[in-house]
Amino acid sequence: MLRARPVVLFGPSGCGKSTLKNRLMKDFPEKFGFSVSHTTRSPRPGETDGKEYYFTSRDVMQQSIDRGEFIESAVYNQNLYGTSKKAVQDVLDAGKVCLLDIDMQGVISLKKTGMDCYYIFVKTPSLNELERRLRVRGTETEGSISRRLDTAKKELAYAEQPGNFHSVIINDDLEEAYTEFKNKIHLEVVSLW
Repeated sequence: MLRARPVVLFGPSGCGKSTLKNRLMKDFPEKFGFSVSHTTRSPRPGETDGKEYYFTSRDVMQQSIDRGEFIESAVYNQNLYGTSKKAVQDVLDAGKVCLLDIDMQGVISLKKTGMDCYYIFVKTPSLNELERRLRVRGTETEGSISRRLDTAKKELAYAEQPGNFHSVIINDDLEEAYTEFKNKIHLEVVSLW
C-alpha cells in the first residue's frame, strides 16, 4: 500500500486550523491521524496531555531535540514547539495520512528535510477578525495577543510568497472553509469518497 504524503496545516493562532483538522479526523477517522506536537507552554483549559500536545519542560524537550528526535522545532511566543519523528511514525504505522499543525519556523525546517508534504495555509479574512477570535478565546493576555498579531503579520507575509504553500484557505465561513479543505485533500492527497 502506498503511503499518502503528510498534510501540513499552518496559519496564525486563532485562524481555525485545529477546528478544520478535528472535523476532518471526526468525519474520516480511518483515514487520518494527528501528529501530536510537543510544547513547553502550559495547557489551556480543556487541553489534555497527549491529545492536543505533549506538554513537557524546556530542558527535557531541548535534550530530545539535541538527540535528533525531532523533524522540526521552533520557538513561538516564548515557548518551544516541535514534531517528533516518533509522533509522525506512529500515525504512519497505523496506516493513516499524517496531519501536522506547525508554525512558520516549523514549516521552514520541515521543507529543509525534503519530506514530501502537502502544505495548506489557513487564514482569517483580516487581522481584525484574527484579533477578535483571539480575544473571544479568553485565554490570552494583552501581551500575548499583541505578540500573536505581530507573528501573524510575518506568517501572512511568508504565505504570500509564491511556492511556499500548495493551497491557501480563507476561513471566513467555517462550512465553506471545511468543504474547500476536504476537496483539496481529496484531489491532492487521498481519496475521501
